Amino acid sequence: MAEKKPNLIYVFADQLRYSSVGYNGDALAHTPNIDAFSEECAVMDNTVSGHPVCSPYRASLLTGQYTTSTGMVINEIRINPNHRCFAHVLNENGYETSYIGKWHMYAAQLGHHYDVKNSFIPPGPDRLGFDGYFAAYNFHHEYYAPKAYYHLDTNEKIYCTKYEPDQQTDMAIERIRAHKADGKPFALFLSYGTPHDPWSPENVPPEYYDLFRDVDFPPPPNYKKHNDPHADGWARFLPGKRSKISDWKKVYYAMVANLDANVARLLEAVQNEGLADDTIFVFTSDHGEMFGAQGRHAKNIFYEESVRVPFLIRWGDKLPRGKNYTCFNTVDIMPTLLTMMGLPVPDTVQGTDISDCIQNGTRRENNCLMMGTGPTAIYGNGVEWRGIRSDRYTYATYKCDGSEYLFDNQDDPYQLHNLIHSPEHAQVLHALREQMYAMMRRIGDNFEKNSYYKKHWVDHRKILPELK
Repeated sequence: MAEKKPNLIYVFADQLRYSSVGYNGDALAHTPNIDAFSEECAVMDNTVSGHPVCSPYRASLLTGQYTTSTGMVINEIRINPNHRCFAHVLNENGYETSYIGKWHMYAAQLGHHYDVKNSFIPPGPDRLGFDGYFAAYNFHHEYYAPKAYYHLDTNEKIYCTKYEPDQQTDMAIERIRAHKADGKPFALFLSYGTPHDPWSPENVPPEYYDLFRDVDFPPPPNYKKHNDPHADGWARFLPGKRSKISDWKKVYYAMVANLDANVARLLEAVQNEGLADDTIFVFTSDHGEMFGAQGRHAKNIFYEESVRVPFLIRWGDKLPRGKNYTCFNTVDIMPTLLTMMGLPVPDTVQGTDISDCIQNGTRRENNCLMMGTGPTAIYGNGVEWRGIRSDRYTYATYKCDGSEYLFDNQDDPYQLHNLIHSPEHAQVLHALREQMYAMMRRIGDNFEKNSYYKKHWVDHRKILPELK
């Protein structure tokens, strides 16, 4: 008798950083359910977002390829569908697929988020293999109607009748029950929009905001009062905005508390339907948020607050519990999960399968190539960077001026001391630098300026089928 195929529930938040959940030591976070869940999981403690921006992350997640192969070099451009993706493999192996929530790989226009020609992803190849239930939208970040809505298989706007993450969780639970009833193996991807800004009290339920209404969030040790000169327009603070950081965090942490409650509801549904032993359940995030650290806000940078994300994975009692320090990159997720599920990994995948580490509780070197290929959602030169992260160190460099950075994340978790000129670290620097460029060569990444991509890869914000 063939072994039963495991289900997959992949839950990912938007802009939830590693350091803002309780199980990672944040005493101000209100995440009792996620914290309790972490005790049942393999905790991939060195998980990084290989390109810490919304669309590049999603493209890498679903293709197993780096940005310089997907072409998703900034937000708000349309991926070409000529990729062999996660859901294609699932379909070919008898899985029912569901996708709920933010997509962010279809719009071909900057702005105009609520125009259906940007928000509706039509059935067909643009859904990258998600041919089953698809209750999604390209993106928005206002979580109550009339701004919060989704589409099914027409361009009709279906407005949320409650707070969007709560409604998305309701929908996900309905899908879990439906999948249980039909008896087929399933894969459910749930892409929450929170805790992404705007961080106004009106954008989160009051009962969660009340948890933090009177909390004062002090600046971190690596807070800088001047803007990082390498920051793009999204990462720079405009005059007067720095004074808002503590107020923003109140809403951010309230959104995280709401996520925590919804994760608990999902886990309860899995348990109640008798699926816990047969389901790989993942909770993670696409990237983090700087909140003034290193003189920046938003993401799109190699610092820990931006790239490091939580990653919890449970499969009944089949996985060793506790922290695993093997580095885990976005491109590694697809090959790792497919292998755990007993499914083939496409030859086009560029990431590394580390399923053995997760399943055996072992640790090995898997240094992670990280990249930033331009400003967050516009074209422009000057902020391109590449980096590599080991289980202890981060090395990074900018194209525009060749400046280099080396941080010991173990002894200096806030990355206050650039060790690039430290004689004691010369060997580490040389090894990481050489490995980074070798990894880039292997995937054909020539560290181009952002304008190169606009000229050669994109036509009217649509990625060309063949990158030049």
